[in-house]
Amino acid sequence: MKRVIVYGGTGGIGAATARALRQRGYALHLAARDAGRLDALASELGETTVTAGDVLDPDFFAAVTDQAGEDLAGLVYAVGTINLRPLAKLTARDAETDFRINALGAFLAVQAAAKGLKAGAGDAGAGVVLFSTVAVAQGFAHHASVAMAKGAVEGLALSLAAELSPQIRVNVVAPSLTRTPLAAAITGSETLASGIAAMHALQRLGTPEDIAGLTGFLVSEEAAWITGQVIGVDGGRSALRTKG
Repeated sequence: MKRVIVYGGTGGIGAATARALRQRGYALHLAARDAGRLDALASELGETTVTAGDVLDPDFFAAVTDQAGEDLAGLVYAVGTINLRPLAKLTARDAETDFRINALGAFLAVQAAAKGLKAGAGDAGAGVVLFSTVAVAQGFAHHASVAMAKGAVEGLALSLAAELSPQIRVNVVAPSLTRTPLAAAITGSETLASGIAAMHALQRLGTPEDIAGLTGFLVSEEAAWITGQVIGVDGGRSALRTKG
C-alpha cells in the first residue's frame, strides 16, 4: 500500500485530508507537534504511522522521511500561520517565523522526501500538495507577513514542479478563510465570520472538508496530468464580485 506523508496531520485541514486520503486507500504517515493527538488520529484511521516534532526544527524533516519509509505516493504540507497585523506592528521575528513555517518548511519537507517520492512515483507520478492563501492573489490589508510567506510557497511550487517532473507533480491549494482551529480567533466571532462570509460569492466560509477533497484528488492518480497549478478553493473570493 502506497504511503502519503501529511505534515500538520492533526490540524483542521490536515486531519480532514488524512481522512480523505484513507478513503482513497492510501496508508499515511502523519507529522505534527502533539504526540497524543497524533496517536489518537492514527488509531482512528488505521494503516497510519506518526512522527511528533516541530517544523521549526530542521532535523524534523529527515526524521519524518526516515520513519515514513520508501516508495511514497505523495506529500501534503498542511502547515501554516495566520498572523494578521498592520505593517507597523510586524517585527522581523514575525516575518521570519511565518516564512520558516510556511515556505522554508515546505521546501525542507519536499527536499527530504524527494528520493522516496521518486521511488514511489509510478506511471502517474507522486503528488505533492502545498498550501497558499487567497490573500496572495487578492491582496488584503494586515496580511503582509503571511501573504509574503505564502507567495514564496507558490514560487517554490512552480520551481519544484518544473525541476521534479515527470516523476513528481507539485500543486498548490489556495483557500480563503476556513473554519479550522488555526482560524478560531476570527471564526469564533459569528458577527465577524458572517461579515467575511458575505464577501464570498458562495456566501459562506470554507470547511476543512472543502479543502481536503481537492487535496486528496491532487495527490491521487486521477490528477496524473496536473502539475504546477495554484488552485483556489475560496468560495469565489479571488475572482468574483457579486455586489456593486
